[in-house]
Amino acid sequence: MEAKEFKTSEGTCIISGDVIASIAATAASEVPGVASLASRPADLRGIVSTTQSNKSVRVMNTENETVLDVYVDLQTGAKIQETASQIQQSVKIAVQSMTGKPVTRVNVHIEGMVSPEDKK
Repeated sequence: MEAKEFKTSEGTCIISGDVIASIAATAASEVPGVASLASRPADLRGIVSTTQSNKSVRVMNTENETVLDVYVDLQTGAKIQETASQIQQSVKIAVQSMTGKPVTRVNVHIEGMVSPEDKK
């Protein structure tokens, strides 16, 4: 994952993309209606990654923007649009407040619906 670098008068701070993904994954998983984080479509990072946040969140950093793709499964009965909007807000606020840098977009990918029986 791409790191985000910030220069200050005191020096440079580099925030790993894995850290940003972890923040985003935690924020998304705490939204009511989210059953679990889902695996994103396979790429080399997703295949070799050992942490769920790396498998469920893609971070794309450029000099001017940070874009996050978050992959989740929702609980059966969750209102999809409302829950997706809450995920976007929660992830954006969490990442921005913890890193101090703006998030341009949070794309939410609903990969499935999970009933309580499926969790057993």
